[in-house]
Amino acid sequence: MQVLKQNVNEQNIDTMYLTAEKKKELFNQYGSTDTNTGSPESQIALFSFRITHLTEHLRSNKKDYSTQLALLKLVGKRRRLLDYLKSKDIERYREILKALNLRK
Repeated sequence: MQVLKQNVNEQNIDTMYLTAEKKKELFNQYGSTDTNTGSPESQIALFSFRITHLTEHLRSNKKDYSTQLALLKLVGKRRRLLDYLKSKDIERYREILKALNLRK
């Protein structure tokens, strides 16, 4: 029984693409600190990371329509945050586009 639980836990660790450490790293790199999770830059970086992962998933699972819907919703959320940032501070908007290598 213990071996089965350990095996399941190891599989879950492998499938988790967005760990707490990865989130802190993203927030620290794009936000001002690793605890500043609400800044538009850190949210855009997090959404971009998730979008990249879902895009790779959809390349191998073409008929996964629920993931496709989730991807489209994430892209819309990121677009709205980018529009908000553009209206508030155009320099921060340009910096995040360059840092994440996004097209606009």
